[in-house]
Amino acid sequence: MGNLLEGLFIGQMAQLDRTFTDEDVFECQRLTNDFSPVYQYEENVWRLNFKQPIVPGILAEGLINQVVSEKLPGCPCVLLQKEMIFYHPVYTNDRITAVLEVIDINEERNWVTQKVTCFNQDHNEVIKGQIVVLVLTNK
Repeated sequence: MGNLLEGLFIGQMAQLDRTFTDEDVFECQRLTNDFSPVYQYEENVWRLNFKQPIVPGILAEGLINQVVSEKLPGCPCVLLQKEMIFYHPVYTNDRITAVLEVIDINEERNWVTQKVTCFNQDHNEVIKGQIVVLVLTNK
């Protein structure tokens, strides 16, 4: 078996973007049973802090997971650690771009550490952080 991390290198980057819809938010709420009023137009609580209801953080983080599974490393892996800071809210119909950059490769453990930066269509940084993934064997 070859090196599982072959082809990966420090500084390697990948990105994807997605526009989150009302349907996405509803489906996320249904799956997580998180019906917080900050996600719902008909509630008023979000008006105190936001210009409209926000997209659940776990939904926005799903775009990061999509980059991992489809592009970097783009092979079967498991998320071991994540640290995220949400600088600005993500709203319905925002186009979010998730950019991942390899910042460390631990060949002994098959771990890849990646810097995460997400920004919206106005180029405002909305999420920043770091993840560590375990690259699984292909056996």
